[in-house]
Amino acid sequence: MTYMRYELLRILRSRRFFFLALGFPVLIYYLIAGPNRHTRNIGSTGLSLRVYYMVGLAAFGTMSAMLTAGVRIAAERAVGWNRQLRITPLTTRSYLLAKVLTGYLMSLLSLGTLYIAGATLGVSLPAGDWLKMTLFVLVGLIPFAAIGILLGHLLTQDAVGPAIGGTTALFAFLGGVWFPITNGTLKDIAEALPSYWLVQAAHIGVGGHTWSRTGWLVILVWTIVAARLARVAYRRDTRRV
Repeated sequence: MTYMRYELLRILRSRRFFFLALGFPVLIYYLIAGPNRHTRNIGSTGLSLRVYYMVGLAAFGTMSAMLTAGVRIAAERAVGWNRQLRITPLTTRSYLLAKVLTGYLMSLLSLGTLYIAGATLGVSLPAGDWLKMTLFVLVGLIPFAAIGILLGHLLTQDAVGPAIGGTTALFAFLGGVWFPITNGTLKDIAEALPSYWLVQAAHIGVGGHTWSRTGWLVILVWTIVAARLARVAYRRDTRRV
């Protein structure tokens, strides 16, 4: 808890966090949805544009917030902070758990800001739908927690920022954040990615279908593979230092 409190204080003092994880998705939302708030049906989804982009950018913001754990890990490795932590009573499990829980708290802040932004443009949902959407988003973020830790232990401080930015952009594009993916080869590719199901999780609260068996399987497989790779990268990093 002490280490997690330190992590939270460091993040909340970071201007980069507030801009990238909170401010940027909200800014994009207002730029897109504000002038087009009266568009009732985007891409034959049955969703108004302000609702579609609220849930899409909620997925984008939470995914970005979760992956930024990798940036913090790479920065700590660069200055030798990880090595210092390893000679303290802090266990590896507690260290990684603090990173994951901090990422979830950041994601909830990002999610909340998008919900508020949507409400200011007239998005209104029953309380149960807000809750259902939030719960599925939190589950959909699990593989991204592992991916963030993996990248943080694989890449240097200079490389991890562009890598995570590019990864987030690619996942967002193929996941359907910016436009509906309804059929064709692109949908086949998208359905194999966790970002697609994260976006679908956000749609659940606005009348979308719950995850199919494929969705649960994709989230599970990506989580297991990314977690095992992250474990290998962490052990290799430990032996190196």
